[in-house]
Amino acid sequence: MTDGPGALRDSKFGHLTVGAIMEKEVQSANKETEAEMVASFMMDGFGSVPIIDGHNKLLGIVSEFDLLTALRKGKKLNEVTAGEIMTANPLSVTQDTNVMTLIDVLQNNHLIRVPVVDSTGKLIGIVARRDLLRGYLQAMT
Repeated sequence: MTDGPGALRDSKFGHLTVGAIMEKEVQSANKETEAEMVASFMMDGFGSVPIIDGHNKLLGIVSEFDLLTALRKGKKLNEVTAGEIMTANPLSVTQDTNVMTLIDVLQNNHLIRVPVVDSTGKLIGIVARRDLLRGYLQAMT
């Protein structure tokens, strides 16, 4: 195998899609969920929590950064909702997105994870940088 991005793109890893590496069990919340509850989800290992409507459609995302920003503004997390602090219309990918494209999305936007949606915008998973690394290690062995 030669060095360079083309070689990686042509490898077993380079042919993977988000669907092969994403986490399908996603902890999500709605716009009315207290920010304190969202923070508690993060204690269970979820660094960002997608915000969905009653039909599972992605509306936004609350990250640790969003929670810290609320705290820095003097807000108590049990007095604000996810809808008030979420990043609306977040970047997302589909399960058919190629891993090389996913790397670009994450790196170019300085993201740790992105929600995965179907063709109608419904949340079906989440994918993080560590999922990419795990997929790489598994594909290259």
